[in-house]
Amino acid sequence: MEVNREWLAPCGLYCGVCSILIADRNNDLRLKEKLSPVYGVPVEQLSCGGCLSGNPFVYCRVCPVKTCAIEKGYEGCHQCADFPCAHVTAFPVEAGKKEILRAVPLWRELTTEQWVEAEERRYQCVSCGEKLFRGARRCGGCGSGFTPG
Repeated sequence: MEVNREWLAPCGLYCGVCSILIADRNNDLRLKEKLSPVYGVPVEQLSCGGCLSGNPFVYCRVCPVKTCAIEKGYEGCHQCADFPCAHVTAFPVEAGKKEILRAVPLWRELTTEQWVEAEERRYQCVSCGEKLFRGARRCGGCGSGFTPG
């Protein structure tokens, strides 16, 4: 499996299942309109090529978790003995912090490639196989309810 390194958010919020990246990549205006009030930014700012790309989401540009990992020379928090640190415990989105606390220990156990595969499987509809995004409650392909595996 080829891993897109620009999607390896140091915090463990894998970009490949991020609603903002998916909406931007698919030019999905309807999804962007739903996300705009959630993130408190205009639709035009819902643009992202991945946390480590030249075009990260506006919030990810100033993320203290990412800055810390880069300054320490780490690929991510999974390499840091201080995890979970004050940056993680102060993460401003509670659901995001919960995902970070779930994902980083898993990333420690697996190779990066295995971890990416696990994250992508976690956000895949068990009924029809459609790829979903973190936070999805229903499958866009078959309409079935969705709870991450």
